[in-house]
Amino acid sequence: MLYFHAVLWYNYKRKRKVNNLTKTQQMDELLKSNNGYLLSKDVVSLGISKTFLAEYVITHKLQRVAQGVYISPDVWQDDLFILSLKNSKAILSYETALQLHGLTERESNVIHVTVSYGYNATHLRKKGVCVHQVKDELLYMGMMKVKTNYSNIVTAYDMERTICDIVKTRDKMDSQSFQYAIKEYTKSKDKKLGNLMRYAKLLGVVDDMQKYMEVLL
Repeated sequence: MLYFHAVLWYNYKRKRKVNNLTKTQQMDELLKSNNGYLLSKDVVSLGISKTFLAEYVITHKLQRVAQGVYISPDVWQDDLFILSLKNSKAILSYETALQLHGLTERESNVIHVTVSYGYNATHLRKKGVCVHQVKDELLYMGMMKVKTNYSNIVTAYDMERTICDIVKTRDKMDSQSFQYAIKEYTKSKDKKLGNLMRYAKLLGVVDDMQKYMEVLL
């Protein structure tokens, strides 16, 4: 009888060890696939407990950079990527999108995002994020995937949508930065003037856009 219980205990310990190894491997894979970032929601979706996650965070010396977001100690913190991870319905825009497309001389200290009018962005504003709101039908126009300076993939507006946005709100932007963005866009080999004018019409800035393009092209 004692032998039987010993075998059961051995098998239980062995199975637990194997299961824990599998969990660790799964989390290692998550960390690798996200360039050193680990999301608690992804871990939980695999059926792994938050207790095991906490142990993994400690043993791997991960740093908590946002609620439910951890990074490896050898990874540079990417604020744009973290924001995108936590706010999938917020699209990087305006000066931030200019930066991602190389259409600005200097980095802005403020992150700009665009959301729909029905989106509750209070938590973003509290963190100093500049939030722009549009109608639902305009939110996804020009949306694309872009790499940050840290090679992470984020959601932002393309060059054409971004140029239309800054033309629409040019009075709120530094004139030198505005002029630089417009000039750099017109020099870009990747510009799509057809999309630019289509967006401009939908955003109500087609006359202003034609004026800028006629002068610079």
